[in-house]
Amino acid sequence: MRKALRWLLALVVLVGTVSTAGAATAAEPKAVDIKDRLLSIPGMSLIEEKPYTGYRFFVLNYTQPVDHRRPYKGTFQQRITVLHKDVNRPTVFYTSGYGVSTNPGRREPTQIVDGNQVSMEYRYFTPSRPEPADWSKLDIWQAAGDQHRIFQALKPVYSENWISTGGSKGGMTATYYERFYPRDMDGVVAYVAPNDVVNREDSAYDRFFARVGTEECRDRLNGVQREALVRRAPLKEKYKAYAAENGYTFDITGGLDRAYEAVVLDYVWGFWQYSTVKDCAAVPADAENATDEAIWESVDTISGFSFYTDQGLSPYTPYYYQAGTELGAPTIHFPHIEKKYIRYGYQPPRNFVPRSIPMRFEPWVMRDVDRWVRHNADRMLFVYGENDPWGAEPFRLGHGAHDSHVLTAPGMNHGANVAGLVPEEKALATARILDWAGVAPAEVRENPSAARPLATFDAALDRRDVQREPALRP
Repeated sequence: MRKALRWLLALVVLVGTVSTAGAATAAEPKAVDIKDRLLSIPGMSLIEEKPYTGYRFFVLNYTQPVDHRRPYKGTFQQRITVLHKDVNRPTVFYTSGYGVSTNPGRREPTQIVDGNQVSMEYRYFTPSRPEPADWSKLDIWQAAGDQHRIFQALKPVYSENWISTGGSKGGMTATYYERFYPRDMDGVVAYVAPNDVVNREDSAYDRFFARVGTEECRDRLNGVQREALVRRAPLKEKYKAYAAENGYTFDITGGLDRAYEAVVLDYVWGFWQYSTVKDCAAVPADAENATDEAIWESVDTISGFSFYTDQGLSPYTPYYYQAGTELGAPTIHFPHIEKKYIRYGYQPPRNFVPRSIPMRFEPWVMRDVDRWVRHNADRMLFVYGENDPWGAEPFRLGHGAHDSHVLTAPGMNHGANVAGLVPEEKALATARILDWAGVAPAEVRENPSAARPLATFDAALDRRDVQREPALRP
């Protein structure tokens, strides 16, 4: 009897121990996987996850209203990506202003702050396009609304500081987002962002091309561009054969002749956008005596004869639509080419958008943004390249700006970045980015010249070279 009681007592103690352990385990909340946290956000769905050492990388869809003023009027799926490092690190909000890459990549501010990165595909770039597409809902205010909703959705997950960034049209986008939602971000880093305040006044570009680089380089480029128009007839025949071989058509531009001239007139602009003075060595030095093949190859390498085909233009319809309705587009002159060789000149964005899409330019939009930046910029950094034609009309700061800077990287093109600034300005820019992100080490706060990126350079993640794109788009 005594043995049975001892056995029963031991069983009670064991059950109590197990129960206590179970209660203790239940009291400790299990960490929720980051993927589950992201997918618990209403409207968020997973396209795929790709592995990368030290990160988690997600390609996602997020449900957005077509019209932020009337969200009940329909929705579309907008692609975003999340390069996740740690919810306790700052987050960089990036957009190119175009599509989004579905491969892991880290922009310069993300490396500087060693943080997470959220990347957004700009509305109306496929597949982030409503069907059917109401093009009147493609404007900078609606796009800023997209970013604002994504930020609001992800801020509870990534609660540390946020910095928005982008290059070229992406830098413009980051600036417009700050103009409409100045309380969302803790800082803005806008790279090579054009600021076409008065669309009809573009003399700044002509002044730029008159002095950029060296005289020898300018003469080489001007000579090839002129010669390509002098030899329009034989080179058009080559273009016609090239188009037939590749199945290219020219309905949007209104014909092969218009497309040919558009490619040629992009040549000098395209060179300075993507190349440097040292690349002039590859440009024919004596254009008048060069072969047709040499002229063709030089123009094709820099401008790309495929771009002004229907197939080349179609992916960029959203950009040209915005350029022709709000952003503006440059018009430049060609004093080195006789007028008899130029039939169309720099064509307006309207010529590169299907005629079925109505367009009307609104000149007050860029004036509003420019005025706001001059008088209200707070924790904004603008980085330009000295030899980039898009920097001929930059953003400028006025008396109302606070803790903001406009810096220019000497000798750099459309790929200008903080790393390319002179040492003092590079340290300043890096220190400000770290401070805005809330991760500036004490030594940097005391001595900004000590500022360095917090993450080690990763050649696979940290892309430094500007992506080669058609010239007349930022």
